[in-house]
Amino acid sequence: MKIAVLMGGTSAERDVSLASGAGVVEGLRAAGHDVIPIDTARGYETLKGEDVKNISGIKAEPPSVEELQKYAGELSIEAVKSPDLRDVDVVFIILHGGSGEDGTIQALLDLVNIPYTGSGVLGSAIAMNKQMAKNIFIANEIPTPEFFVIDYEQNLSIDSVDKRIESSIGYPVMIKPNNQGSSVGLSFVKSKDELKRALDVGLQYDNRLLFEKYIKGREFTVSILGDEVLPLFEVIPESGLYDYEHKYTSGKTKYVCPVDLPADLQELINSLGMKAFKALDCTGFGRVDFRLSETNKPYCLEVNTLPGMTKTSLVPKAAKAAGIEFPQLLEKICGIAVDDYKRRRLKAGRKI
Repeated sequence: MKIAVLMGGTSAERDVSLASGAGVVEGLRAAGHDVIPIDTARGYETLKGEDVKNISGIKAEPPSVEELQKYAGELSIEAVKSPDLRDVDVVFIILHGGSGEDGTIQALLDLVNIPYTGSGVLGSAIAMNKQMAKNIFIANEIPTPEFFVIDYEQNLSIDSVDKRIESSIGYPVMIKPNNQGSSVGLSFVKSKDELKRALDVGLQYDNRLLFEKYIKGREFTVSILGDEVLPLFEVIPESGLYDYEHKYTSGKTKYVCPVDLPADLQELINSLGMKAFKALDCTGFGRVDFRLSETNKPYCLEVNTLPGMTKTSLVPKAAKAAGIEFPQLLEKICGIAVDDYKRRRLKAGRKI
């Protein structure tokens, strides 16, 4: 197949996207496909092969807002005008965060009838909005930690936020930008004294912050490929918090499979993962993250519609545990995308 890989972009997850993209390009080429890598932040120009191979590793911190400024200014709509996309069989989207993960790129590709990997417009948009996703979890009786959101336009004084936390979910609390992934802007806050820094960090990336009750216990992740749940993994970060640095720095986190859980509890987490994935109208492939409380109650944290494809990423690890090597995983993802595209086209042409 002829496959375009959209990578890079202008979000805070740019470094992760470039590293994932390099892995995807290498894997698809190893499987014998004609692959066109495109960094959407560089005028949608095709990357040279040697550039992809030489992409540097992911830094311990996400790019600053100032660093990302130099990539700003390109219009996303230019992506679908690239001559490199005209004759492709499928586009492999690996644009983590921003317009690559919130449904924008997906909508543009839909408009020009180009098949693409992962979830469609609706699933991407809902999953990216943590508040909306958690409301849907609740409506579908999928346990999720208690939460509330505060907008920048509201009163963000330390005293008022502290009172809101104390009167509702209590400390410790996780504070996250409402529309970010890869733990960008994430803070673990144990007391009022730590609030100011956490608010400052979060507001760099979004005007709406989500405050989520911290669930003491263990962390697990459900990887999904089409209609199949891949082997469950436990995530054990070195410092206890699975933040940006621990996700993307080799050796900072231990990934355990098979997990040390009773079979019925594993089945429950897996079934809740698939239920959450489908509740948000997600398709293709993805990852669903859980906390397991000390009383063995699973809580769904979020659905990731564009999980990482780096050497430390969980979906490739889960696929390998299922006997699927990385190039074959990528081929399956592309195959699912093409099949989904064909099904959507058939449904669009039906008559009563």
